[in-house]
Amino acid sequence: MKIICIGRNYKEHAKEMNADVPEVPVFFIKPDNCLLRNNQPFFYPDFTNDLQYEIEVVLRINRLGRSIKQKFAHRYYDAITLGIDFTARDLQRECKAKGLPWEISKAFDYSAPIGPFIPKEELGDLNGLNFRLEINGKVVQQGNTADMIFSYDELISYVSRFITFRTGDLIFTGTPSGVGPVKVGDRLQAYLNDRLMIDFFVK
Repeated sequence: MKIICIGRNYKEHAKEMNADVPEVPVFFIKPDNCLLRNNQPFFYPDFTNDLQYEIEVVLRINRLGRSIKQKFAHRYYDAITLGIDFTARDLQRECKAKGLPWEISKAFDYSAPIGPFIPKEELGDLNGLNFRLEINGKVVQQGNTADMIFSYDELISYVSRFITFRTGDLIFTGTPSGVGPVKVGDRLQAYLNDRLMIDFFVK
């Protein structure tokens, strides 16, 4: 399986990153070695001094598909959770400054903690999901899927023009504003509509 991550899908996050608001979805790939499940601790890697969190709503793909028309896209995911796209921001800045690819800052081991999946039928209005991230009990990031620039269906349709979806693939749908650093000892807790989805420590 693969993890497809959408960049700059919230206008305020694009602004805080000094980036243009995209006209079409921007995406990159994380491999399956990035997954961290079951609230296992995350160990701060020794190759970065600026590890940052990005909380995101995550879709689970449930069937094979390519070149999917937008009107059919809703059939291609069956469950939703939250995930964190950990980013070695210092490495990302270095790579961008040199015009180099920046997978090194995103695709490292265990850089994508995720919570348990909830069938989408149980969540009500999927275009109005509230979610937030707390660190040590303090809210550091919060968003609502109504503020996404590109909807779930638009993302699935667009990405599938270039990459075939397979059962079990994940889509990280983008992060709202408020990204920032974590440090050893921090406790990260993520909530979807006030349901605790992620709860782990940085060690």
